[in-house]
Amino acid sequence: MTATITELREIASRVTDPEIPVLTIADLGILRDVELAGDTVVVTITPTYSGCPAMDAITEDLGTVFRESGYRDVKVNLVLSPAWSTDWMTESGKSKLQAYGIAPPTGTGHRGPVTLGLAVKCPQCHSLNTKELSRFGSTACKSMYQCKDCLEPFDYFKVLS
Repeated sequence: MTATITELREIASRVTDPEIPVLTIADLGILRDVELAGDTVVVTITPTYSGCPAMDAITEDLGTVFRESGYRDVKVNLVLSPAWSTDWMTESGKSKLQAYGIAPPTGTGHRGPVTLGLAVKCPQCHSLNTKELSRFGSTACKSMYQCKDCLEPFDYFKVLS
């Protein structure tokens, strides 16, 4: 089979994050590259953090979508450098997080100490009157917050760089 990189990328982009199923791996920014090497599709992904348990499921799902599209040989490379950053998330992905009830990361990745705490907007009522309940949420990528106005708890997708 012959395919363009755009077509291969579209196939890979059908794979969703098993932890946040409203996001594709392209939305999340972990899909780095797709190429055809002979008859083998080679997909390069970067985990959101080095111990991310979703990588095995994503690797399996990539194999499945490519085989369903007629490609028998699929190789998935995990690349840790450069490290993934929330800056790689698409604006569409951030909007999908908001609609799903998870506050998307705000700002850009940074290096060094943070001297200013910024409010996190509630994805339900959009209030900035929120508080962090736990630095660690349901996954290492998220923190748990609560809105002081509507009282709803919600996840916040942490800014990582």
